[in-house]
Amino acid sequence: MKDLNANNQAKQLAGIAAAREVQSGWTVGLGTGSTAAFAIQELGRLVREQQLRIECVATSFQARMLALDCGLSIVPTDAVSRLNISIDGADEIDPELNLIKGGGAAHTREKIVHAMSDRFIVVADPSKIVSRLGAKFAVPLEVLPDAIGLVTRILSDMQIGKMQLRTGSGKDGPTITDNGNVVLDVGLNPAPSECAALEDRLNQIPGVVENGIFARYRPRPGDCIIGDPEAPGGVRRL
Repeated sequence: MKDLNANNQAKQLAGIAAAREVQSGWTVGLGTGSTAAFAIQELGRLVREQQLRIECVATSFQARMLALDCGLSIVPTDAVSRLNISIDGADEIDPELNLIKGGGAAHTREKIVHAMSDRFIVVADPSKIVSRLGAKFAVPLEVLPDAIGLVTRILSDMQIGKMQLRTGSGKDGPTITDNGNVVLDVGLNPAPSECAALEDRLNQIPGVVENGIFARYRPRPGDCIIGDPEAPGGVRRL
């Protein structure tokens, strides 16, 4: 389990810097997780204190509730087809800015929102930078419950790494996504050049709703903000 209190200063610096990229009149995608939460909180402050006017789409129930608590206006995802910007964290970032996301089991909705966005900003602390994806985190697959047997068999036939059905915290049984599906964590370690093909290959398995590799939808160079208290302005950009 991730330590949500680790590197809080770096996470906060990154989240604040990203929130300050948002302009009045924009529609904003709000990511899920501890670093994205700092961006949501800063957006709430800007709305209250500097009259920032924005509408937001949330990637999870958790992000939606935090945004409402911060005074942000939330619209349903299906009410918009395009966003000006989205801000989210990542579990891992490789040198080509490919990502692993889904530690909070929200990667399907996150990928939808970031695909809708003209600009996708990733916020993270330095621990999320890796040479190859899979160094610290497994790749999560959101899977239809009825298909879990088929998906695990196909993955075994593909000789893909260790698989584990994610269990819920504080409850018996599996983690259930906001979409009502289960999460299968798969040990993979693709080189940066292999990530896009692997993302597509995993999504071709019947019963897989979405996987946590973000290679087709990733931040552009300069839009990955790493909080670093020792850097000028408190952040570095990849």
